[in-house]
Amino acid sequence: MNTKVVFDINVLNIMKTFDNVTHAKLKDCIVEEEKIIFIVSENELSKAIGKNASNVKRLAEILKKKIKIVEFSSDTLKLIKNFIHPLKADNIYEENGIVVLESADSKVKGLLIGRAAQNLRKLEEYIRRYVDVKEIKVV
Repeated sequence: MNTKVVFDINVLNIMKTFDNVTHAKLKDCIVEEEKIIFIVSENELSKAIGKNASNVKRLAEILKKKIKIVEFSSDTLKLIKNFIHPLKADNIYEENGIVVLESADSKVKGLLIGRAAQNLRKLEEYIRRYVDVKEIKVV
């Protein structure tokens, strides 16, 4: 839980670009091969996205990667809900440190889990940067 994250100069430059474009309070930045995930402070999402998603489009153009902006929440379940958006789980609850995402739609389940559970493991990795979670399950 809350492992120390060290940003290299590349990530710091990306964060500076985000700040210059959006002027939203940035909490964290996760850079992956195919996309960049920006985690903004609570109530900063609309500011970060911009009118008609103009900031997202501009960032994608400048950084030449897909952009995802997630609103941080101190509530673990709300944070997970924000991370999986636009997918919607019918119910999200926590039991003994294990978070369960319930969905009746098999397509949503498949997208949440991913091939060889890679999407689920990545989601766990992201969430563990902020809160202590044993595991995330999809049922």
